[in-house]
Amino acid sequence: MGPSSPARTMRLWGPRSLGVALGVFMTIGFGLQLLGGAFQRRLPRLQLRQSWATSLGSAVPSCLPRQRLVFLKTHKSGSSSVLSLLHRYGDRHGLRFALPTRYQFGYPRLFRASQVKGYHPQGGGTQPPFHILCHHMRFNLKEVHLMPECSLHCSLLPSKRQFKETKALPFRHASGAGQRTSRHREVLQVMPSDSFFFSIVRDPAALARSAFSYYKSTSSAFRKAPSLAAFLANPRAFYRPGGRGDYYARNLLWFDFGLPFPPEKRIKRGNPKDPDSHQGHVLPSGTGPRAQILDPNALLQPVSTVADGHSQAVSPTSFNLGSSSFIQWGLAWLDSVFDLVMVAEYFDESLVLLADALCWGLDDVVGFMHNAQAGGEQGLRAAGTGGLTAEDQQLTARARAWNNLDWALYVHFNRSLWARIEQYGQRRLKHAVAELRARREAMAKHCLQGGKALDPKYITNSQFRPFQYGSAKVLGYSLRSSLSPKDREDCERLATPELQYKDKLDAKQFPSPVSISLKTSRLLSSRHQATD
Repeated sequence: MGPSSPARTMRLWGPRSLGVALGVFMTIGFGLQLLGGAFQRRLPRLQLRQSWATSLGSAVPSCLPRQRLVFLKTHKSGSSSVLSLLHRYGDRHGLRFALPTRYQFGYPRLFRASQVKGYHPQGGGTQPPFHILCHHMRFNLKEVHLMPECSLHCSLLPSKRQFKETKALPFRHASGAGQRTSRHREVLQVMPSDSFFFSIVRDPAALARSAFSYYKSTSSAFRKAPSLAAFLANPRAFYRPGGRGDYYARNLLWFDFGLPFPPEKRIKRGNPKDPDSHQGHVLPSGTGPRAQILDPNALLQPVSTVADGHSQAVSPTSFNLGSSSFIQWGLAWLDSVFDLVMVAEYFDESLVLLADALCWGLDDVVGFMHNAQAGGEQGLRAAGTGGLTAEDQQLTARARAWNNLDWALYVHFNRSLWARIEQYGQRRLKHAVAELRARREAMAKHCLQGGKALDPKYITNSQFRPFQYGSAKVLGYSLRSSLSPKDREDCERLATPELQYKDKLDAKQFPSPVSISLKTSRLLSSRHQATD
C-alpha cells in the first residue's frame, strides 16, 4: 500500500478531527505550564541559582569551590552572620570543623592548637583533616619568629613573600638555628597551609556603641561609666590598661587580630584629656561609594578631607603612636595573611566578593543576620550616611580617635574592599547584590514568622532563641508552622543561632557513646529484620 495522498489525509483529518487534536494539545500544554509553576514555587533556589550564575558572568563555574577556610571572628562586627553561613555550608557539605571545647578558643588568650577539640598532634596522621576554623579566638602571634635587619615592632612578622613560603617550609633564624616560623604556627598546626584566610571589620564608632551596650557588665572601664558619651568625653578617667575586660573598651579589632600594642604614652600635665580636642579622620558623608575610599596615610600625616562640602583639617596627633611605621607594619602584615577582609557597613557587597573568591553560589552566602541587637542596624545606617545629630557626630569622632588603631584597620580595609570592587566591576556588583537581597527577602518570607527577626520574648522554641547578654535585646527567628519537612530542614539551618548550631556540629562530629550504641543497635535490628 503506497503513501497516503494529500486528499486522503484531509479526509482522515477533517476540520472536526483537527479541532479535537488542537484541544488535546492545548490541554497538555496548559497542564505542563501549571506543573512548571508548581515546580518553580517549590524550587525557587534552582531558578535563582541560574540567574545568579548568569549575573556572575557564566552559568558554568570555571573554578572549584574552596572548602579549607580560616575565619577570624571579630567581636561586634557582623561576624555571627558570617559564622552562620559557614556553619550551614559545612553542615550541608559534610565538612569537618575545628571546634572549641566550649564556644571560644580560650579568648582573650591567644589561640592554641591544643584548644581544638579532637586535635591530636601525635595521632600518626590517622585523624581526618579539618576544613573550617571559624569560632571566636585571638589570632596567635605570640611565637612569631624574629626577622633580621628590622626594628623590634616590624621584626615580629615575616613579609608577604616569606609568609607564603613558610606556610609549608621551615624558617630559620639569622644565626642559622633551625626553627619553624610561628607566624601561623598554632593555626597551621590545625589547618592546611592552602586555607583561605578572611575576617570582617566595622567602623569603630558603630562598634563602640554595640560593645558598650553588650559588654558594660564585663569591662571595668565601661562598668564605671554612666554612658558611652561620658566614657568617650574622658576615657582616661575610666580606662586602665590591663583592667579586667578592658580589651573590649579600646581597639577591640586590633586585639582580636592578635597584633601587639604600642606602649601607652603618659599624658603630660596640661594636655587635654578630651580626645575630641584632636579631631580624628572622619568618613566623608558623600553618597557615592567612591566617597568611602579612604587613604590610610591620612591617619599618619595632616591631610584635608571633604565632608558635606567643607574642608576639615586632620591632625595625626590623635593617634598617639610612637611612629607611623608601627601602623603601616601592622596593616602590611595583615595584607600578607588575609585573603579577604570584609567590611560590615558593606556587608552584602562583601558577601558577593566572598562568594567570588571562594567560587561559591548564591545560596551559599545568602542568610539571615544573627546576634543583632534591637535598634543596632538603624544606628549603623545612620553612622554610615551622615544622618547624625551634632551630638552623635561628636561621639563618632571621639570613638574613632579613642580607638585609633581600629580606625586605621577600618580605613585600610575599607579602601582595599573598594579597590577589589573596582576590579570586580561596580555594575556587575550592583546586579549581584540585588540578586542576593531578593533571595534573602524571599527566604525570609518563606521561612520566618512575620518574615523578619523577632524580639526574643516571642521565640518560644529554645532551639532558635539566641543567647541574651548585655543591656540590649538580641533578636532571633521563629519558623512558620506550615513548612514541609524538607523546607523546615533548610530553614532551620538559616535560623539556628550560633551557640545552638555549634552544639549541633559538636554532636555530629563527636557523638556520645550512648548515641553510637543506639544507632548501632538500630542498624543491627534493621539488618536482622531484613534477613528474616
